[in-house]
Amino acid sequence: MSTDQSPDHSPDRSTGTAEPAWLLVTRREVVSRITDKSFLIGTLLMVVMLVGFIGFTAWQDERTDEVTLGATPDAVAMATVVQEAAPEVDDKVQVTVVELDDAEAAETALTEDEVDAWLHPVDGGWELTSESSEQESLTSVVEAVVRQQVLAENASGAGTTVEELEAGSAVTTAFLRGDAERAAVAEAVGFVFVFLFYFAALIFGMQLASSVIEEKQSRIVEIIAAAIPLRHLLAGKVLGNTALAVIQLLIYLVVGLIGLSFTSYKSYVPALTGPTAWFIGFFLAGFIALACLWAVAGSLASRTEDLQATSTPLTMLMLAMFFGGLSLDGRSQVIASYIPPVSAVVMPKRILAGGVEWWEPLLALGLLAGFAVVTVWVGERLYRRALLQTGGRVSLRQAWSAAE
Repeated sequence: MSTDQSPDHSPDRSTGTAEPAWLLVTRREVVSRITDKSFLIGTLLMVVMLVGFIGFTAWQDERTDEVTLGATPDAVAMATVVQEAAPEVDDKVQVTVVELDDAEAAETALTEDEVDAWLHPVDGGWELTSESSEQESLTSVVEAVVRQQVLAENASGAGTTVEELEAGSAVTTAFLRGDAERAAVAEAVGFVFVFLFYFAALIFGMQLASSVIEEKQSRIVEIIAAAIPLRHLLAGKVLGNTALAVIQLLIYLVVGLIGLSFTSYKSYVPALTGPTAWFIGFFLAGFIALACLWAVAGSLASRTEDLQATSTPLTMLMLAMFFGGLSLDGRSQVIASYIPPVSAVVMPKRILAGGVEWWEPLLALGLLAGFAVVTVWVGERLYRRALLQTGGRVSLRQAWSAAE
């Protein structure tokens, strides 16, 4: 008799009522993992890292970079201009000028860390010398101020003004879809979305596949199969791991949005809530499809050592999703945003950037959901037919054609 003809309900001894088998498995998956110390510690560490990164970003935004600029007598006037104009170029840079007697004194001051850099004239311009590493913030300020000052002096000598010399030279940027400022934020948040999806699908997927192999290798699955239909076992495992992944994802997203509200990017938080909600929807559909495939990868293996071989196509697919989500742009990004399962990470990035028509996410999510349904149907057949075969690694063709 087929193992899939077992009763669909198991009695709940505590209440005396029947409960769907898949719900029992789901609860077992959630409870066993959510009470596992490694899961809790891993989640906590990720939250701590996230809070630390956001805190560091906020501190960097508020921190003023205090730098000392050494100047020999032939550069004191220019250095003073740099000191006075620095706040206009970068309000996070505070320049203090230190007057030095000569080049030898300047080199000594650099060696003994009395100054961060030494400004002095050279043939054809000016040179900013540092001890062994470039002072990036100071360099940017000095380049801007010196350029403006020299232009003003040259313009005055030519009987004109800097404004007249630069008339018509301004270059601005514009996007056909969205705007440049939002695109920069979308790029950063989009990376987070792609990383979170890849991280969750890989970690939970590997754990799901490993649990399938452990049950198969220990032959516990044969006992389970005698009590409940295998499709219920698969559904419970997939739904349980999906619930755990979504819970963990929500924790990270909530912490991230709250943390972002304490940085200089807090004005973007309201605009990010909508795309974040869309990402959760795409994450859910994409994760269910991939979780089912991970279960199949586990069922095809007979030993833990076989998992690397049975999961290689799935791992390659996830890597393609990861790098595609990060690198695709333009027309290729638009096309990929409708192709499952890559659309799970690409469409949320497009939504973040703006300029997406209202029907586009709905169409992409519908296609992704359809892909998930087909994947679950195919995966369920492969899983049922491969799970109880213990004679070695099972190929996809063998699993598909095996008898019930």
